[in-house]
Parts: sequence; structure tokens; C-alpha cells
Amino acid sequence: MDIDLMMRVYPFFLKAAWVTVQLSIYTAILGLACGALGASMRLSRLAVLRFLGAAYVSVFRGTPALIQLFILYFGGPQIGIQLNAFEAGVIGLGVNIGAYMTETIRGSIIAIDKGQREAARTLGLSGWQAMRKVILPQAARLMIRPLGVNINALIKGTALVAAISVVELTYTAQRYIGSTYKPFEMFLLSGVLYMIIIYGTGQAIKWLDRRARIV
Repeated sequence: MDIDLMMRVYPFFLKAAWVTVQLSIYTAILGLACGALGASMRLSRLAVLRFLGAAYVSVFRGTPALIQLFILYFGGPQIGIQLNAFEAGVIGLGVNIGAYMTETIRGSIIAIDKGQREAARTLGLSGWQAMRKVILPQAARLMIRPLGVNINALIKGTALVAAISVVELTYTAQRYIGSTYKPFEMFLLSGVLYMIIIYGTGQAIKWLDRRARIV
């Protein structure tokens, strides 16, 4: 194993790791927004909103994320959507993971005992007030861990954007393999950095989960 080569290219991999972190943060924020909206639609009393929410989940969970990225980045210009590779990666992966987060959020809300809602209504709270003040605070505690699983999967899934030339860890590894012919070292270095990012994220999620259970 060429340790000297790994030390020489390490700074470039650190820059790529920062791109991966940024991509993960923006995508997670968009995914949470899509998940919250999708869950609201899935739980709506209006049949048309429930249908649209179910369609969103079915389409984006039922097709490969890579195909969705290709449609957005390569097919978007045909319908007037001009995005750079990073923007396409954030939107494509964010909307995709949002479909998974939709079911996570919806499941956490459904898991709250119906008696909680009935008790809130008995106290004179409206449906929205009961949801905001009683149901959601309890559901939030339940959804931290499964949302954490979604986010960790998202971080690993950012490797897909190498296919549209976002200069993140996987793309950087592939680029240096082409010039060094050292695939083991390059993929090992990128794998270690992915592991560090995912480990740090996992620890943050565990801390949030502990804090939520104390409150």
C-alpha cells in the first residue's frame, strides 16, 4: 500500500469531504422539509392531498435515485430547468430522501395514542393546536432515531452525485485512480473519510435522542 501517495493526496480528499458534508447538510434540510410536507399530505382529511402524498412516496421510493438525478440534471434543460451539478445533487437527493422521511414522520405521528388527541380536544384545543402542542412534541422524540437512519443513508447516497461530476469524495477517488492507477488506496482513503462523517453524525443523533428523552 502506497502510504506516501495517500499522504500527498490527503488534502484534496479533505476538500472533497467538506463538499460531501455541505451536500449532506443541504440535502437533509430539503429532505426534512419534503418529509414534513409529504407527511402532512398523507395525514390530510382531503382525499386529493392523501393521493398526492402517496404518489410522491411511491414514485420517489419506487425508482432509483441515480435515474432521478439523471432526469433532473441531463433532462432538466429540455424543459427549461438549468441547474449546476451541485444544485441538481441537492434537489435530486433531497426530494428522494424526503419520500423516506415522509413515512418516518407519518409513522411517528400515527404511533401517538389517539387518546392524546382526544384529551387535547376535551381541553378545548383545536385540531391544529392539539397537533402542534400535544402530538408533534411527543412524535418528535420518536422520530429522531429513524430520521437519523435516513440521514446516515443519505450521506452514503451522496456518492451517487459523482455520476454528474460533483467533486465530492467518490468523484475525487475516481479522478485520482485515473492518474495514479491505485484504486485500493484511493477508495480506502475516501471510505475512511465517509466513515468519520457518518460516525460524527451518528454521535450527534444519539446526543439529540438522549436529550429528547430527558426533557
